[in-house]
Amino acid sequence: MVQSFLTDTSQPKSAPVQIRAFSDRHSGREFVKVIVVGSPKGVVKIIHTLYRLGFANVTEWSPPTPTANSEEVMSVMRRCVLLD
Repeated sequence: MVQSFLTDTSQPKSAPVQIRAFSDRHSGREFVKVIVVGSPKGVVKIIHTLYRLGFANVTEWSPPTPTANSEEVMSVMRRCVLLD
């Protein structure tokens, strides 16, 4: 399973996605990552569905990035949440 997220050197390189972990214990906030993996059409469909549900804007997601499986891409978004 872990290998499916390794870079496929036969695929063209895309812009790297920089996501840094963040946790602020004093304010009780933390960044969490949401990852969608699937066919390009499936990933776009989920992103648009989450937008219609008010979860996240389409622009908050990273560009689809190829996975080791030539038929799959992944997209990541980061959300700041308040911890109780």
